[in-house]
Amino acid sequence: MEEVLKAHITEGKGYIDIQLHVKPEAAFTGLRMEAGELVFYTEEPPVGGRANASIVRFFSRLFGISPSMVDIVYGARSRTKRIRVKGVTLEQAMEKIIEALREGEKS
Repeated sequence: MEEVLKAHITEGKGYIDIQLHVKPEAAFTGLRMEAGELVFYTEEPPVGGRANASIVRFFSRLFGISPSMVDIVYGARSRTKRIRVKGVTLEQAMEKIIEALREGEKS
């Protein structure tokens, strides 16, 4: 799982970028790996930025950082997004995202 996940996470100086696909109006909020793609499910609809806000909330809680440290840098109006998380290393991201994927499997 780590090798597949690494294809979706890139590390920059003081930040990481995560590439993911979003599925709004789901029965739960969480992460899953499907067909080699990182998928974020949210209960929020894709209206008025609610699904995007859900992404920011989820990742800020996942990494224990302020929501201002999480930005959507690509795809704000698309289902395919790239989010930037500041102050997190690749190793920290891998650990936390793998944890979240295990939780998502239980949903």
